[in-house]
Amino acid sequence: MLFAAYEAAHQHPVNKLVSRTATPLLFFSVFALIWALPFPYIAFLGKYNGFVNWASFLLAFSVFYYYRLSPVLSYFILFTYFAFSYFIIQLEQVEKAGGPALFVVPLILFVISITAMFISQTLEKGKLSMAKQLKNIIVAPIYLWYLILKRLPLRF
Repeated sequence: MLFAAYEAAHQHPVNKLVSRTATPLLFFSVFALIWALPFPYIAFLGKYNGFVNWASFLLAFSVFYYYRLSPVLSYFILFTYFAFSYFIIQLEQVEKAGGPALFVVPLILFVISITAMFISQTLEKGKLSMAKQLKNIIVAPIYLWYLILKRLPLRF
């Protein structure tokens, strides 16, 4: 299973800690950066034009991917996306009030989190290929929910 491979790649305590803190930041930053990409006006959406953006497609495809891995865990990923959307909307409000552009905060978080993850991965004895590291980054969000929820009497 993917979780066993993920756990095998994260044995060092520092790497575990970094991946468990940097993963949500990375997940949020990618979602927010895609949200910040300009989306064309589509007439048939009418008043709902502001509710559809490139992040909507990321949400749909990733929740479908995670659903194929674990239906129960995919619902928690969807909940996570909704929470992230709330914070991104708050960042949009800050931008409208004269703060930094929407993409600035997620870009800083992205650089910090991806750097921390790749540096902490060097602490592991077995070196992973870039493809396996990217696969681990994709699996990481659902793995974190797995760690939280495995304490509950759920089947997934």
